[in-house]
Amino acid sequence: MGSLSEPTPESNYSKPPGIRFLEYIKGTKLSYKTHQAIVLIVTFLAYASYHATRKTTSIVKSTLDPESSDVGLKFTPWMTSYSEEPAKLSWKAGDGWAPFNGPDGTALLGELDVAFLGVYALGMYFSGQLGDRLDLRIFLTVGMVGTGLFTSLFGVGYFGNIHSFWYFLVVQMVAGLFQSTGWPSVVAVVGNWFGKSKRGLIMGIWNAHTSIGNITGSLIASALLSYGWGWSFVVPGLMIVFIGLVVFLILPVNPESVGTDKEYDELHSPKKIGEGVTEPLLNSETVVKEKAVGFITAWKIPGVAPFALCLFFAKLVAYTFLYWLPFYISDTAIDGKYLSSSTAGNLSTLFDVGGVLGGILAGHISDRLGARAITAASFMYCAIPALFFYRSYGHVSLTVNIILMFITGMFVNGPYALITTAVSADLGTHSSLEGNSRALATVTAIIDGTGSVGAAIGPLITGYISSTSWSAVFTMLMAAALIAGLLLTRLVVAEVAAKIEESRSQGGSASRSPVQAHEV
Repeated sequence: MGSLSEPTPESNYSKPPGIRFLEYIKGTKLSYKTHQAIVLIVTFLAYASYHATRKTTSIVKSTLDPESSDVGLKFTPWMTSYSEEPAKLSWKAGDGWAPFNGPDGTALLGELDVAFLGVYALGMYFSGQLGDRLDLRIFLTVGMVGTGLFTSLFGVGYFGNIHSFWYFLVVQMVAGLFQSTGWPSVVAVVGNWFGKSKRGLIMGIWNAHTSIGNITGSLIASALLSYGWGWSFVVPGLMIVFIGLVVFLILPVNPESVGTDKEYDELHSPKKIGEGVTEPLLNSETVVKEKAVGFITAWKIPGVAPFALCLFFAKLVAYTFLYWLPFYISDTAIDGKYLSSSTAGNLSTLFDVGGVLGGILAGHISDRLGARAITAASFMYCAIPALFFYRSYGHVSLTVNIILMFITGMFVNGPYALITTAVSADLGTHSSLEGNSRALATVTAIIDGTGSVGAAIGPLITGYISSTSWSAVFTMLMAAALIAGLLLTRLVVAEVAAKIEESRSQGGSASRSPVQAHEV
């Protein structure tokens, strides 16, 4: 038997050099809880950095295509150009950037979005399969470094005075491919270390990395616009490369990679009195012996298809806001005034602040109710009136806009966060797998990959129908939220029936107790 400080002989993973160094300095093995804390912090920073690099495009849009922001509430087609001067080789704020400042600038920006998200969605399916078969620490590091490189290369277009649409298109597509490595990897790693107890709440809090990343990316990109839009890509790109190196040095993929044994693992995952056994997502004895679950098999797991399709429409709504909200804000008169690109970018972060609260609430409520589908569907239905009120009254004043944006972010991002975290982890360890838990990355990739197809379609459609009116965009978003909720109807009915049966069972037991006591 190997010592506690060494990985088991069968482990496919090596102990991270950073963990070895910390143990050398400390002079003893790091505790199980310390490893869990490292996992939460490092994966949080890792995926926050993914979203920070992803958010920059939406902030820079109105700078690349400034003429579109003159449309305002007139709803004049974005195909119309208002510029009387040709594109300049020397850039200053307000000039725009060829080819995006031409008559079809907004359409070209929309094509960049759909190219990025289309490749991202396709890559997600392959990343899930690879993630269940490779060392996730190395896989995640490569993805982060690649993401940083190609995010920075988009910004190099500014410094290199590049005006070829194909350059920006190819860079975005490759960046989308590297971005697809992130989500399946971080969910699988967190799943390796945390059991099912309070999973919704823990992952709801942890999933704040999405909104924190969006906020950070927005603030950094907005702050750097005055120095040249290229810096808005290069700096976030360098940040994710740095955090990728941290992942390589210190991220423990699973308990086996740092040499935890069964006795210590069971000590931190006990069976509580009156509760079922809280099982780790990956069993330390069998993880290296199990075969990764196939793609088709994972699709057949009960609940995967409806939640994946629900996420298709939920991410369609969320990503339309992610990519177009700053543009929409700068394009809409609030209290009769138009905001600058940087101010609109900063204001849009409040949508993500609401998303943080929404994710935590959705996770906590679903834990208390023991009903993921009911919670997700309820949030999606509540998003419909929130979207309506934001479109109808968001222009009244800045205060009203902020309040309605916050509420909309809460209801839109709540179910999105719940499905991509706790639900994916639940289904990745579904009882139908008969103990084989090596489906976490694959199931996560299927659900989020399907959602990402919707995430690609939403921004693309928005680029076209916004030429008619922004009201048409919000009508599409409300319809998508309704469909997302309806897709979970069968699961909601099943959960309600289970709750009713449970209530009757408890009521029957309570009513029989006095009779039984009298007979005795």
